[in-house]
Amino acid sequence: MPEEVAVKVKEVIKRTHNVKSIRVFHDNIKFFKAGQFMRVILKPNNKNYTRWLSISNSPTEEGYLEFTKKLTESDFSKALDELREDNELIIKYPFGKFIFGGEFEKIAYLSGGIGITPIRSMVKYIINKKFGTDVHLIYANMTRADIAFKEDFDKMREEYDKLKIEHILSKADSEWKGRCGIIDSEMIKECLPDYKERKFYICGPPGMVTSMKKIITDDLNLKKEAIFTENFAGY
Repeated sequence: MPEEVAVKVKEVIKRTHNVKSIRVFHDNIKFFKAGQFMRVILKPNNKNYTRWLSISNSPTEEGYLEFTKKLTESDFSKALDELREDNELIIKYPFGKFIFGGEFEKIAYLSGGIGITPIRSMVKYIINKKFGTDVHLIYANMTRADIAFKEDFDKMREEYDKLKIEHILSKADSEWKGRCGIIDSEMIKECLPDYKERKFYICGPPGMVTSMKKIITDDLNLKKEAIFTENFAGY
């Protein structure tokens, strides 16, 4: 059962201009599954701020837990932005069924913005466990500067030839060589000619998740059983 534990900040990592990863440590890190999430409780100045955030490291990356968040004007984000090494916070984990443990031969990830965090965990897990899964990630952002974990995914793509990544930008600059626009049925068909053979894992803003589910069932004519999502207030 999930339980609250006190942890200390081990490292703060800037992922983009407005996204940070916080790595925390405690003596008895419990088992979690790739893709699960945690409750994070910050208590600056005797206040209490809470969010549900995905675990962005893989269970195979031992010795710490990592969560990642886009910084906004919320009180929680402001408190998180002030965290430094050795600061204390409270977490409760693990939660969630948006997981992957090698069950399928071919999968596709559809993600937008900070929804990439549990996917980063799962892809790293797939590679480290040598599942041999055929993975295709379609990742949508506004600009090139908004792409979180880009260096991580570039390295994973180099070491794992069954990982393909398509970056989609809605506001691309003139030097961008990749795809532009939004993820729609035609783009999915272009990127995934074998889409009928894949299971789809979707994570992003709630509106995007709803839209992607509709595209997969209504436009691509796939069954709901081909779709995996997670519902929690992590945005």
